[in-house]
Amino acid sequence: MISPIKQHGIVGKNGIIEIQTTDLPEGTSVEVIIVVEPEATDETDYLLSTNANREHLLQALENASNPDKLIVITPDEWHEKYCI
Repeated sequence: MISPIKQHGIVGKNGIIEIQTTDLPEGTSVEVIIVVEPEATDETDYLLSTNANREHLLQALENASNPDKLIVITPDEWHEKYCI
């Protein structure tokens, strides 16, 4: 029967990876599979990846902070205009 043991580890000096468990008796035959975790990234990095996107977003932020540039409609107006 296969009984998985999941552990988190960090590659040490010279690529050494240590796995320690008291769940297995000495001499137990095991198979080790290494899954490399992807580096943490900000999933919205692409929004700022080009100058055009960056400029558009900065302009949108500026517009949103200026009440004179906001367009406000009621739910009834939205429904009438978009037939939802």
